[in-house]
Amino acid sequence: MTEILVEPPGADDKNSWRELFEGYRKFYKMPEDPEVAERVWQWIHDPNHATECLLAREPSGTVIGLAHFRALPRPLSGTNAGFLDDLFVAPEARGSGAADALIAAVSDIGRERGWSWLRWFTAEDNHRARAFYDRVAYLSQWQTYQIDL
Repeated sequence: MTEILVEPPGADDKNSWRELFEGYRKFYKMPEDPEVAERVWQWIHDPNHATECLLAREPSGTVIGLAHFRALPRPLSGTNAGFLDDLFVAPEARGSGAADALIAAVSDIGRERGWSWLRWFTAEDNHRARAFYDRVAYLSQWQTYQIDL
């Protein structure tokens, strides 16, 4: 496995981040949307917004993966946990260790901040991601419900 560097995006990373973000949207059959991409880019650079981002880079500096995450308050326990909104690695970089490095980095941030756990969702039919997640985490007991508004 190659050495993967994980760090927050800088201003010069916008195009690389956007390419990955649009690849992630395409994977979930969502159309390219410059307004959404710009909004999310602004979120991850706004210290007052909950959404944060980490990028995975090859030693050459090429950006090959992203993780969007945030703190998740847990009123019942009076603690915070973490929620991983998005994890995406460029198809040509899968198996490089980028996903492991991103999960480890977000987990480290959570430990530093005192989060009780890190949780995320994935599509039931995303078999490759689920095989990876089964290796690095466990399937929780919780079912997800949704109301479209």
